[in-house]
Amino acid sequence: MTKKTSSVSRCDRWGYIFLIPFFSVYTIFSFIPLVSTIYNSFFENYRSGLKQIGPNFVGLENYVKLLSAPEIWKYLGNTLIMWIGGFIPQIVVALLLAYWFSDPSLRLKGQRFFKTVIYMPNLIMASAFSMLFFALFADAGPVNQILLSLHIISEPFKFMNSVAASRILIMLMNFLMWFGNTTILLLAGMLGIDSSLYEAAEVDGANATQIFFRITMPILRPIFIYVLITSLIGGLQMYDVPQILTNGKGTPAGSTITVIMNLNQYLTSKNFGMGGALSVFMFIVTGILSLVVFRINSAKE
Repeated sequence: MTKKTSSVSRCDRWGYIFLIPFFSVYTIFSFIPLVSTIYNSFFENYRSGLKQIGPNFVGLENYVKLLSAPEIWKYLGNTLIMWIGGFIPQIVVALLLAYWFSDPSLRLKGQRFFKTVIYMPNLIMASAFSMLFFALFADAGPVNQILLSLHIISEPFKFMNSVAASRILIMLMNFLMWFGNTTILLLAGMLGIDSSLYEAAEVDGANATQIFFRITMPILRPIFIYVLITSLIGGLQMYDVPQILTNGKGTPAGSTITVIMNLNQYLTSKNFGMGGALSVFMFIVTGILSLVVFRINSAKE
């Protein structure tokens, strides 16, 4: 064995050693809980009053019971509606802001200040956001008081009792919390585009719209896919905002109950079998939707 080969072998060995902490943490906090969740999903294991039922092996019975219940599809629909309603304005505003900040011809002043300001909502806890909106849009809150003083309404509007209003508030909060983060990601991608491409397009007579859709968007596709998939995963895990805003009830008429809120109900009632089945179901749904999004964008490329 030559000295060069020996040196490469030692470097490879150190690389594997440095990976040990990651794999240790992943195994303890992710892989083992995942295997345990899948295992528990095949058992009947819940508490009825003071009596503990199970664990009794029931096979796929928990999955059959879960998928045959209409509630799970309603909660999945609620989750997707509120995610889409928050993501569409989020990506539109983020693209617009990123384009403005990255366009040298605009020469915007105070860019650092505005970048900091738009990112700051991402640093605020969702619970604080939810409590703020709960106070603002309460029956006797400032929003109703302003609308009453302007004679737009004759009596306080009950935002939390309206399906559309409660969902819009949740969409608005998700938009405000995440559009800054999305803007920074897209801005980083735009700043990495070779300026000679824009110069060549301008020489060929392309206008701003053609440059954006023919050059900027195709090059941004990998980052766009990343933003879309990570937002989808986060949207399917939506919990804290609707939980706090509706006090865990998902009012009105269960229109703001998400799948993870339903999972929390199972875990609170100690129904670990159904909770495990729902967790595995969401794992599969998330994987399928993420794969579909990735395949669609890859096909376009």
